[in-house]
Formats: sequence, structure tokens, C-alpha cells
Amino acid sequence: MTKQVVLTDEGLKKLEEELEYLKTEKRKEMAEKIKVALSFGDLSENSEYDEAKNEQAVIEARISHVEAMLKNVKLIDGDDVNTDAVGIGTRVRLLDVEFNEEIEYQIVGSTESDPDINRISDESPVGKALMGHKIGDTVFAEAPGGQIAFKILEIAK
Repeated sequence: MTKQVVLTDEGLKKLEEELEYLKTEKRKEMAEKIKVALSFGDLSENSEYDEAKNEQAVIEARISHVEAMLKNVKLIDGDDVNTDAVGIGTRVRLLDVEFNEEIEYQIVGSTESDPDINRISDESPVGKALMGHKIGDTVFAEAPGGQIAFKILEIAK
């Protein structure tokens, strides 16, 4: 059984846009690269052709992967997000107990995670530790540098 893909509206739109881009522009681009490479002649020693075919295979694999994900989407509706406890779709304001610094994360499905913009997966060590906890709870998460303690200050949509 294929794993369910949990997405927000924004994540679903991005995935659909990526699929459209891959199927239209990227496929055309690859067909053109292959056509150009074929014009170089002898395929047995044609590295441009081999490279273009490999790139085409990667694109087709990504298309298949995205299509499979879209077939198994569970959409998180903002109206359904419960702020009583941390869950997918919530924004969480935390206090890093050791450094006395506040940080805010949005908990998202693994497909949408982007730590650079503080979107962490419910499957990440911090995300997993936070899931189900409430305001005022102190939560411990395993990180590469050791255990981190967070106090949950706020849960919002």
C-alpha cells in the first residue's frame, strides 16, 4: 500500500504545478536535447545522447512519483486544523529552553517540509516530538547535537 501524502492547499498547488511543468516544458526540452544529440551521429560514442536519455529517465521517474503522490493525497483544510494540540497544519511558537530563544514552526507533511522557511515535517525529530502536545508542555526532541527542550508557547492555524 502506498503511503498517504498529507498536504496543505499550498502544497497541493505546488505539486500540481510541478507536474504540469514536467509534462509540458521539461518533456519538450528533453525531446529537443535528444533530437540535437541524435544529429551528432554515431550513438555508440555519443555522450550527449546518453546524458539526454538519462535526464529524460529522471524526469519521467519524477512525473510517475508526483502522479503517485497526487493519487494518495490527504488534504489538510485550514478550517479543520485543531489548535488544541500540535498537529499537521498548525503553527507552533516555541521557546528553546537552553538558549531562551523563541522560534516558530509550521508542521507540514514530509512532502512540503522546508526547514529554511521553518516548515518542518511531522516525521522530523522535532515535528514528531511536538505532535499531540499542548500549550505549556515542555517537549524533548533528539537532534544531531543532542536533546533539545522546547516549551510550547502558542499553537495557531
